[in-house]
Amino acid sequence: MKIVAIIPARYGSTRFQGKPLALICGKPMIQRVYENAACSSLIDSVVVATDNQEIFNTVESFGGSVCMTASNHATGTDRIAAVARDLDATIIVNVQGDEPLLPAQAIEQAVDSLLSGPKAPMGTLKTKMRKDDDVASPHIVKVVTDSRGFALYFSRSPLPYARSSVPSIFFYRHIGLYVYQKEFLLKFTRLARSSLEIAEELEQLRALEHGYPIRVSETDYYPVGVDVPEDVPKVEHLIKNCQDKTGTV
Repeated sequence: MKIVAIIPARYGSTRFQGKPLALICGKPMIQRVYENAACSSLIDSVVVATDNQEIFNTVESFGGSVCMTASNHATGTDRIAAVARDLDATIIVNVQGDEPLLPAQAIEQAVDSLLSGPKAPMGTLKTKMRKDDDVASPHIVKVVTDSRGFALYFSRSPLPYARSSVPSIFFYRHIGLYVYQKEFLLKFTRLARSSLEIAEELEQLRALEHGYPIRVSETDYYPVGVDVPEDVPKVEHLIKNCQDKTGTV
């Protein structure tokens, strides 16, 4: 069984043009994401899928594997599917290119859960929300799961709605890393967009509405992504703090 991680890296962004090339402690963000994924013992190879020559050249310059894709893919999932179609792989991992702190261990948790747990065509991650998180924020995607660890629903709204105080209820934040059976990934991109997906602007709801289960495993990793230029100093601070404590990134 071959497992390949694909990182979609689009140059155009309304909030942060050229984001994959942003320097974080002197290293392009796409390189940090790539190297973290490559550290996973479960990943056989890592590929960047991009629509931009500068990103392509940057990945090649640090010795990474990269494929040029069309510029008109509607989503990152469509972009990775275009690359995955020609790969000799059984499992495809969609690693977001704007999470330079995503550790290999988190990737391995999602992959292992899909392979060893109840059979599912795709899997993803969740983590407990922190006290300072705004549960009502539409920018934080929430997820609820059943007793077997399958997704019941994803939402930008508070989920579940706490009508009364229940000590055992936790809010879980969804982490946008996906593990797919390759055959399902190719099928998924051909499915019609669903009404809930359009309403919430959450692509994973397409799978649920079409009746496909999503395995969700819990991780201690807390997502720290780069959405706007102002996020770069925050990530650099975390990296430098880690260097001060351990001597490594």
